[in-house]
Amino acid sequence: CAVKAAHVLSEIAKNEEMKKPCIEADLVLTLIPLLESPDQEMLLHAGRAIGRICYDNRDLQEELVKVGVIPSLVRILTDYAESEPLVHVSLLALYNLADLDSAKEALSMTKVAEQLVKQLRRAESHERLEIVFEVLQALAENDALKVQLADAGMPEVLSEILLRLQGSSQAEDTCIVRAASDLIVSLLLGGKKGNITRQLKVAKNNAKSIVLILARHENNQGKDSLNSEFASLVFIMVFLTSLTCLVLPLSSDGNCLRMVQLGVIHQLLDLLEKHVQSGDTSVQQAALSALQNLAVPVVSKVQMLEEGVAERIEALLRSESPPVQFKLLGTLRMLADGQADAAEILGHDPMLLNRLVQWCSVSDHSGICREANRLLASILHHNRSQEVVRAIQAAQGVKHLVSMTTSEHAATQNEALNALAIASAIDLETLEEPFKESQLVQSLHKLLQDDNTSPEVKYNSMGLLCRLLNSGALRQEIEEDKIKDTLERLCSHSNADVVKGAITTLQVLRGET
Repeated sequence: CAVKAAHVLSEIAKNEEMKKPCIEADLVLTLIPLLESPDQEMLLHAGRAIGRICYDNRDLQEELVKVGVIPSLVRILTDYAESEPLVHVSLLALYNLADLDSAKEALSMTKVAEQLVKQLRRAESHERLEIVFEVLQALAENDALKVQLADAGMPEVLSEILLRLQGSSQAEDTCIVRAASDLIVSLLLGGKKGNITRQLKVAKNNAKSIVLILARHENNQGKDSLNSEFASLVFIMVFLTSLTCLVLPLSSDGNCLRMVQLGVIHQLLDLLEKHVQSGDTSVQQAALSALQNLAVPVVSKVQMLEEGVAERIEALLRSESPPVQFKLLGTLRMLADGQADAAEILGHDPMLLNRLVQWCSVSDHSGICREANRLLASILHHNRSQEVVRAIQAAQGVKHLVSMTTSEHAATQNEALNALAIASAIDLETLEEPFKESQLVQSLHKLLQDDNTSPEVKYNSMGLLCRLLNSGALRQEIEEDKIKDTLERLCSHSNADVVKGAITTLQVLRGET
């Protein structure tokens, strides 16, 4: 009798006009206990009735979550995973509730991630795939559920789907590939700091499929004929593989170089240019992260430089979006790292140097300010040209690097100290006056006197002092500031490198070497 009553209610609830009387009669709260029934027919009719009555009614949906409908839905999905009708009813219910924060919170306390991964793996129809993806995309907005989805094997399933459907020209398959790609981005991006383990898991499990998809697509159509749907997925694929490059030492350089050779870099830049204008931040963040990580391996740097990537990135710096500017600066710094050619290209661009100097003093965007300073230091550090040193000085960049030596971060201080030492070895004459104006000698003395200065910073400060002693004017400042007394005290420092540096600097100061 109860089963028939539930069946009648589920049919009545199809009628929009009958929903209100059902709500007023509190039929939803009456039906919820029936979701614990062992009778599958009862579960089916009760689930349908609840879903139809509560459809598009946020207050009722919130009430459902409060009275504990979530565990019941997950139980049905778990206990009756092979029953297509019950699975469909449960998925529809989760789809209607998944946008609620309270539902996400409740779901994070269950094993829904495992069940959804199972359903995604066994789904055969496009309709079933689409509804599972809809639920997953909503749940992936929750940090705890992101981790659970990654741990439940979601990256592997997504990889299988991408490989199975790649190359298909059917509109339905394109929608599924796009949904899978969107979900990958959701798992990778955003969320709280400290989720790099999840990101690397996603990246590692999708790298193989991404490289294969790109390679097969090139073989089938040629890299210059990428269609628009494929191009829209490239940034996701590269981001995954570029992350993997950092954790797979045996294949990392090969994966990165393969990506660059397939023309993916310019596809990324094309997408970035397009979405910088449209303001699509999720695409920007994925593409920029891909570019930055792809610029890490040496083999990629060389190829990217040969293809004129540095110049295209410089052009994109005209963007007024701080997140875009920040990532682009980081990418250029990665390109310059260890590459004299890249440093020379960047150092010979007066427009770029002037923009960098402008950003070096931007107070409302500390990240951009720090990254601009670091890029200037990297250009000087890896450059071997007098012209570049003079160009940076002409742009008024030296004073910012001197200020950088007093940063609260030891790593940043060392970057500035090493860059200034190399630049001084290349063209001290050009730097002499700006060093005096920015009181570099006095700044270095303070670093040596300060007990809180790290041993490495003290050592590098003395290395720079040795360079400065080749200038008569700067030698005079060093003598007048009585740095000799400080160096003598450092000869008894607890750190062996500091002691070695102090002895060497004293010898240079006395003219013994």
